[in-house]
Amino acid sequence: MLTRLAAIAAVWAAIAGPAAAQDVVRLGNLKFAHYGAISYMKEIAGKYNLKIDEKQFAKGADIYPAMAVDQIDIAASGADGAVAARGNGVKLLVVAGFANGGVRILGRPDLGAKTLADVKGKKVAVVRGGTQDLMLLAELEKNGLTWSERPGKDVQLVYFNNYADLNQALAQKYVDVICQSEPQSTQAISNGWGYEIVKPYDTPVGVPYRPLVMTEKMYTEKPEVAARVLKLFVEATKTFIEKPDLAEKYVRDTVFKGQLSSKDFRDSMENADYTYDMPAGHMQVTADLMHKYGLGKMVNPPKGDAEWVKLDLLEKAKAELGAKTN
Repeated sequence: MLTRLAAIAAVWAAIAGPAAAQDVVRLGNLKFAHYGAISYMKEIAGKYNLKIDEKQFAKGADIYPAMAVDQIDIAASGADGAVAARGNGVKLLVVAGFANGGVRILGRPDLGAKTLADVKGKKVAVVRGGTQDLMLLAELEKNGLTWSERPGKDVQLVYFNNYADLNQALAQKYVDVICQSEPQSTQAISNGWGYEIVKPYDTPVGVPYRPLVMTEKMYTEKPEVAARVLKLFVEATKTFIEKPDLAEKYVRDTVFKGQLSSKDFRDSMENADYTYDMPAGHMQVTADLMHKYGLGKMVNPPKGDAEWVKLDLLEKAKAELGAKTN
């Protein structure tokens, strides 16, 4: 009987042909609490006949050289990284927004500053080329402060290459203030290394949105794969929004390998949200301010969302999966 069933199965397999190979999509990502749904995509990718090959980078600016030489297909980063890459010739498109918020400006515990205007004469540190870089400069300008990497301005900027070093610099009082992401800013507060001066969301940037970007090559040459990628993204994000306990467990256990406490995760997500959307004009405001401050050293700054913000696949995926704008 088993032999007969095996023979029948073999006949049907021959008729059906070989199973379709999964399409491999190469993802560039960062290790932050609010980037967790992007990492989760790889766990459910098989449902969409996809395989997500995730590579984590130290900061968003590091992803785009790999995208430029066709080593990355989709990427999650701050808006500034995407703007700088597009402005320097990387052929990418914004296809969704995946998170918002996630920035704090912290002072060392004994600083006593109540507003950013109080940090005149201090050293202020940030990671170069991250969302926090732009948010910091916009907030300094709002408070009437000038800045330079050299002494002589209202504040002296100190640049670091990674976010962990920012916390250590604050803890060791090498700098007075840092502009930090999540969960690192929450961890700095919980460890007593600093306190919150401000969430810098009261500038023309507003609350920062992070874009999910895709190469023009995938969007134009593999539209069916691109559509499945957006459905996968929407389902992963919808799962994290609707199942916060699952989101916490995945981020803490899988992304941070048990090195993030429940309290720190929850506190960090009080300052960030998972989303699907990219507000109209947000990328252009980002591009305009970056050009104003000389960030990204762009050869050809983006002019208008129409040329590179393409949300059609997102809207279709949201409609098919019943995902509401959040």
